[in-house]
Amino acid sequence: MTTAFATSSLRTTLTALAAASLGLGAAHAAPGGDFARGRIVIEAQAGLSDAELDTLVKAHGGKRRKLGQSRMHVVHLAPGLSEEDAVARLSRRPEIRFAELDRKVGPALAVNDPYIGSAWHIGKIGAPGAWDSTQGGGITIAVLDTGVNAAHPDLKDRLVAGFNVYNNTADTSDLCGHGTAVAGAAAASTNNAMGVAGVAGAARIMPVRIAYKDASGGCPAYFSTIASGITYAADHGARIANISFVGIAGSAAVKSAARYMKNKGGLVFISAGNNNVDENVAPDNAFIIVSSTDSQDRKSSFSSWGSFVALAAPGTGIWTTNNSLGYSAWNGTSFASPVAAGAAGLMMAARPDLSAEQVESLLFSTAVDLGTAGRDAVFGHGRVNAAAAVGAALGHAATLDATAPLAAIAAPLGSSSVSGTVAVSVTASDNVGVARVDLKVNGTTVASASAAPYSFTWNSAGVANGMASLVAVAHDAAGNAGASATVAVNVANGSGGTVVAADTAAPVVAINNPVAGAVSGTVAVSIAASDDAGAAGIRTSLSIDGKVVASGTGASLAYSWNTRKAAPGTHTIAASARDAAGNASTRTVSVTVR
Repeated sequence: MTTAFATSSLRTTLTALAAASLGLGAAHAAPGGDFARGRIVIEAQAGLSDAELDTLVKAHGGKRRKLGQSRMHVVHLAPGLSEEDAVARLSRRPEIRFAELDRKVGPALAVNDPYIGSAWHIGKIGAPGAWDSTQGGGITIAVLDTGVNAAHPDLKDRLVAGFNVYNNTADTSDLCGHGTAVAGAAAASTNNAMGVAGVAGAARIMPVRIAYKDASGGCPAYFSTIASGITYAADHGARIANISFVGIAGSAAVKSAARYMKNKGGLVFISAGNNNVDENVAPDNAFIIVSSTDSQDRKSSFSSWGSFVALAAPGTGIWTTNNSLGYSAWNGTSFASPVAAGAAGLMMAARPDLSAEQVESLLFSTAVDLGTAGRDAVFGHGRVNAAAAVGAALGHAATLDATAPLAAIAAPLGSSSVSGTVAVSVTASDNVGVARVDLKVNGTTVASASAAPYSFTWNSAGVANGMASLVAVAHDAAGNAGASATVAVNVANGSGGTVVAADTAAPVVAINNPVAGAVSGTVAVSIAASDDAGAAGIRTSLSIDGKVVASGTGASLAYSWNTRKAAPGTHTIAASARDAAGNASTRTVSVTVR
């Protein structure tokens, strides 16, 4: 199934709230078309309070329910309200990061073959070689699916407590058999003298039921139940989540939940689909999309592809567990995805100290390159190689990251007047990766964001009128932190606030030397700048023929220009100055190099 979706990715996320379950019983989720009637999915900006969010959704006739400990919410709409209209309206709100329809999606199952008799994929990916080092012990793989049959002899010893996020119960029994087969492909018990072996046969399996049984006997799920299942898995210790459903890679809710899990050290694997077409979905590093291969390392006839594919794995004739407590062979990217997920589980068990990004990178770099050299739209980085991946994980040298992230506040501008709810935008970067950005006001942390864009909603009523100091602090996974320069703003709320007049005057900049005319040898170029708000907030730059050769802060800037390296003829020197309010001015002078 290919799904269209309506999203608006705006600024950032919502402050963490207490854990809550979704509970989306059939009475609340009667489908209309290909999306749920009566509800949508949203994510709010960091710093927005519960009360402010409640006010916002109530204005649209809604009532929210939180997805686990993430920052996403399902908004239940009043009867008769248009879901599309609610998405459109909420998407335009600056307090909302995204709003989207709660699309219905189905399992990525192709053909159920009655008998193949050979688990060829285990040898193809080199799993026995990996098993010499690890079989996945200590790692929990969450299977987000139709449930798992807890009585299956090859699964019962692997299972840990899970959850039914659709019905808000502990019932994770398998409605349609799909989840039991997927669980077996990932982690059916090894060395138990029966049945089949999963790729990570000593890993724990956490069943998370995201689906319901419809009138046709199928077992679809929704964006909301999938996002809720991912956050549940992340909050309850799973390091891997597998979702063998199609049409979800473009969902803003699923992406946000997958980033949430990745920030907690986990990885999310998703099947590419079985439509044998380019799904035309943009790639995203929030999750790992897996296409399917056959025993000859060719694309499975049913497998979808596209630039979003990151990895390939066997998915044709995968001998695994079934809901009748027996075994059968299955086809589909539904089974390629858990095979790849199982390989990642082996890596994490071998080296639990590795980050999610390191495991992902090694999984990609050790894959067997198929098709076009390098990453391609059919096989991604290549077909998974469990033996090589585990070997690379074991041999990976730990490196000490002592480099602090960089942070800067892009908005609001210094010395500007603010009131009410203020949108704060931050840029942050790091040599490895930014794990979190905190916004501090007068030294107190008021909000945190764990994914770019790092933007916040700050209620300025929480501080007294007058000047307030804003600082952004970026953190990386190694514990390094880097603070931005302080941005001072004038808080002017209510009758007691004094609004500072906006600074609209551009700084004055002049080129003191050289003057227009002929130059030669080494020329001492100097510029001077001034501003009504003082020199401290001025940023200057000097360019020659459009190329910046020097920059700095304050009232002056100097540069030694060796004209011997310049071509004879006319050259343009330009000096620019910008103040803290963003006002800018430029002066130029033309000289002739002899």
